[in-house]
Amino acid sequence: MASLDTIPREVLPIPDRKPVGLTTYDAKDPDTKFPPITTLRPPAGAPNVLVILLDDVGFGASSAFGGPCQTPTAERLAISGLKYNRFHTTALCSPTRAAMLSGRNHHAVGMGGITEIATSAPGYNSLRPNTCAPLAEILKLNGYATAQFGKCHEVPVFEATPIGPYHHWPTGSGFERFFGFIGGENNQYYPELYDGTTPIEPDRTPEEGYHLMEDLADKAIGYIRQQKAIAPDQPFFVYFAPGATHAPHHVPKDWIAKYKGKFDQGWDKLREETFARQKKLGVIPPDCELTKRPDDIPAWDKMEARLHPVLAREMEIYAAFLEYADHHVGRVIDSLSELGVLDDTLIYYIIGDNGASAEGSLIGAWNDKAGAEAPDLATPELLIEKVDELGTADAQNHYAVGWAHAMDTPYQWTKQVASHFGGTRNGTIVHWPKAIKAKGEIRSQFHHVIDVAPTILEAAGLPQPTFVNGVLQEPLHGVSMLYSFNDAKAAERHETQYFEMVCNRGLYHKGWTAVTRHGNLPWVVVGAQPPLSDDVWELYDTSKDWSQAHDLAKEMPEKVAELKRLFDLEASKYNVFPLDDRKAERTNPDLAGRPQVVRGSTQLLFSGMRRIGENTAINTKNKSHSVTAEIEIPQTGAKGVIAAHGGHMGGWSLYAHDGTLKYHYNFLGLLRSEVTASSKLPAGKHQVRMEFAYDGGGLGKGAGITLYVDGAKVGEGRVARTHAYLFSMDETMDVGSEAGEPVSPDYGPRDNQFSGKIHWVQIDVDAAAKDADHLIGAEERYRIAMARQ
Repeated sequence: MASLDTIPREVLPIPDRKPVGLTTYDAKDPDTKFPPITTLRPPAGAPNVLVILLDDVGFGASSAFGGPCQTPTAERLAISGLKYNRFHTTALCSPTRAAMLSGRNHHAVGMGGITEIATSAPGYNSLRPNTCAPLAEILKLNGYATAQFGKCHEVPVFEATPIGPYHHWPTGSGFERFFGFIGGENNQYYPELYDGTTPIEPDRTPEEGYHLMEDLADKAIGYIRQQKAIAPDQPFFVYFAPGATHAPHHVPKDWIAKYKGKFDQGWDKLREETFARQKKLGVIPPDCELTKRPDDIPAWDKMEARLHPVLAREMEIYAAFLEYADHHVGRVIDSLSELGVLDDTLIYYIIGDNGASAEGSLIGAWNDKAGAEAPDLATPELLIEKVDELGTADAQNHYAVGWAHAMDTPYQWTKQVASHFGGTRNGTIVHWPKAIKAKGEIRSQFHHVIDVAPTILEAAGLPQPTFVNGVLQEPLHGVSMLYSFNDAKAAERHETQYFEMVCNRGLYHKGWTAVTRHGNLPWVVVGAQPPLSDDVWELYDTSKDWSQAHDLAKEMPEKVAELKRLFDLEASKYNVFPLDDRKAERTNPDLAGRPQVVRGSTQLLFSGMRRIGENTAINTKNKSHSVTAEIEIPQTGAKGVIAAHGGHMGGWSLYAHDGTLKYHYNFLGLLRSEVTASSKLPAGKHQVRMEFAYDGGGLGKGAGITLYVDGAKVGEGRVARTHAYLFSMDETMDVGSEAGEPVSPDYGPRDNQFSGKIHWVQIDVDAAAKDADHLIGAEERYRIAMARQ
């Protein structure tokens, strides 16, 4: 699309050229001449680029594609742009993002699953090869201004530390500016945030009006305004990935009120209503069939009547969250209009990085981690009791599986299920008035997220580089979508695409799909998987059967065999093998085989260390351990956090309250155990210690707790149940204070710093936690320090 360019751009960075000409002795010599300094820019005509990627939004959720959730911004862009109704993702978060930002298939860039379940296998190690330079790096090295706002779920968990390494973080992947979070999900009211690589805290509380979605939009708008004010001739690449509408579903109450009573009809009727709207809009063809609800997903009428109000409330909250997210996306779009650059900005609005999430259990969740950790506590009674907390900072809520299925209308299945379009087909809008003549039209060519990068490069007039930072590059795997912008009938160019996620597999080839859904259901995290040999392949002629409603496998076994063989060939090419269907097991690095940040049985921490992630902190779960700290207490007394890990939905904290040493264990926000010392801490230097004697006998068992001050026992008690897998996906470990929502209700999210000095905190596990005198002496610390050299 851009004009002809004479700068050689196949090798990046573009080599500097030394001026060749007369060298004079005196700068005042009239013959002293040098060419003017020129600022690197993309070819003339290269557009600004804004890529918007929402999270966990199914094809049938947004009103732009017939859904019940109002998305006026998406509709507004579609009216003057294009809707792509056969655009596909990978069925899961990290893989979709890694594929989109690199233009390569997800296994080829090491992202066969989310980062938290990475293994050492090349297709699953979460490490993008340096032969696959990301789009942002390519654009930056060609003169684009680059920035990312929101979710980054592509940093390997063993690199998501306060000290890096940072080369897989956004600022190491081509983005000059980053404001957002690292990981799969975030609390919308108390988020874990980074400005670049520096952890920061929100400037307001939720009571003062804070919400992450608004904050991210504010930061993106501020960046765009500043960039255009300072360098109006320089195009930008802004990647806006807010993390909405991934759980927890947090949204202001006044937005929820808009949807009161809108979902009382239940998810089966809602599917029918959405299906009718989709046909009216033309986002599915007139002969499309509504697929059947799988037997594993209960009918609305089979749910307990007493649950209907809380189930409807779950969907009201989700719909409000999506509309709220779209509203703030609209603010970003409005900022482009105000600056006069909207027409010359290529916008991708990708409504979901996978299908709707079925990870909230059959009845939904007050705490979405309870289903795996304690299904016996995630009861209907709990939901009914907590219904008024849903959507607020007091909950970590998720909707029921039936709603997820409805949000993927008209297709089968949901997020994680890469075999079927319910997991992979996401409505997408492309807007670029300067180059797209058509307005309000639909495009039905098959496309995939790996096509975004080549489209942007072609639009900018940039070649795919052969070398980046001295490394020979693997060609992009996607195809540019530019050919379809002004030709609705153009023959599709993306003819073959494999899909795989936790062994759910599919192959699209020239209108046909062969697929197999494997093993455990998306909402089942723990449990044995069946053999891969038991998988049954299905066959669909999607050139005639839009929604994969009619399985032709028994009628056409030869076609199934042909496409299965093609899947194996594509999978071999892109590092899909060996197939790996483990879920919960892969969260354990010992089983998964990925690197661990903490080696050995001891971690030594110091005051001020904060935002240490779950995979950066030593693992204390399912084992005996101790937490020892040397502290100095002022005359005014002890108060505040010594060390804490987790947050209000699970974790532990060792702290001082009213001058007394306390230990608090929080199990899923549902069960709380406290041990309080028998006397107050005196002023001066002391060593305080908590010993956690794990009962053993399996995962998530109880423990005996003992508190010591200077080696003397000052308190003891019990923890009935403990976390087996994770404290949290977003809360962290902190020393000297606690960020986010607090583990214990004894202190708040602010002003919980320890009142004295903390010289060090040492966490020991297993045998290292045993100490005869319950003290760590200088000699022991020296020995530990030397052992870690």
